[in-house]
Amino acid sequence: MPTVTDRLPTRPPLPGPPSGHRGAPTAARPSSADTAEQAAVAFPLVAAVARGVALVVVLPVRLLWELIAAAGGLVYRSLLSPAGRFLHRWLLSPLAWALHRLLWLPLVWCARNLVWLPLRWAARNLVWLPLRWAAQNLVWLPLVWLGRGVAWVARTLIWRPLVWLAYGVARVVRTLVWPPLVWLAERLVLRPLRWLGAALTPAGRLLRRGVGVLVGAARAALVGVARGIWWVVAGFGRLVVAAVVGAWWAAGWVLRQLYRLLLRPLGHGLRWVWRHTVLPLLRGIRWVWSVTVVPVAHGLQVAWRATVVPMARWTRRAVLDPARLASREVLSALGLRR
Repeated sequence: MPTVTDRLPTRPPLPGPPSGHRGAPTAARPSSADTAEQAAVAFPLVAAVARGVALVVVLPVRLLWELIAAAGGLVYRSLLSPAGRFLHRWLLSPLAWALHRLLWLPLVWCARNLVWLPLRWAARNLVWLPLRWAAQNLVWLPLVWLGRGVAWVARTLIWRPLVWLAYGVARVVRTLVWPPLVWLAERLVLRPLRWLGAALTPAGRLLRRGVGVLVGAARAALVGVARGIWWVVAGFGRLVVAAVVGAWWAAGWVLRQLYRLLLRPLGHGLRWVWRHTVLPLLRGIRWVWSVTVVPVAHGLQVAWRATVVPMARWTRRAVLDPARLASREVLSALGLRR
């Protein structure tokens, strides 16, 4: 941007039509030196006006602000700080000590010795130990005995008879089936093969009949053995299903009796203990709180509203708001605030 000390550039005159009167007088132009002198004369005048406005307006506002700051510091040092120290020393500290000694520590002691320790003892001796004993002696041991009984029944009445049956079938097969088969093979296979050259047709017929008889006997034996094994396996399965169902019903009956005879009376007892110990203690604590803490809190609230709130409201309305408006007007007059 050009300043007042810069020289203005001179431009050559525009070309025009020739004039016959070259000696005619022309209008005098102001030179750059004259413009600089006029700007130098006008600038000290603006500075003097600005200094006068600052001396007339800003200085009183600054003095008023310093006075307000000094008055605020004096009020804080002379009134608010001593009042705060007095309240903290003679009201809040004794009240906190009294609440801590007379309310909090007794409540903690009562909660620990009258609620927590009895509840823990009752939960351990009346709930956990009976439940563990009942689970160990009424559920786990019967299930163990039932499992051992089922294993003994399976081993004694099923596995050993199956082993004996297998031994018997093998002995019967070895004694009653294998020698006749050998004899039949010798008599009905080897001899017909020997007689094959002489009488092929009768020997073939006899061989076919013998093989059919052997196949029928073997099939009948296998069917009988399969039926016996199926009967044994089906009986064992029915026995196992009956044992599991009986154990399930027995466990349900035991748990039902345990609930009726132990858990439900224990729940009624705990509810009676809660109603006659914990609820009165909580009601007493609430009454003590309403008698001690709530009135003190209301008193502190009333004292705060009667002392601090009016002082703060008066300070804001009589000191801060006028200072803020005056500073805003001064800054707007100087053009520093839009």
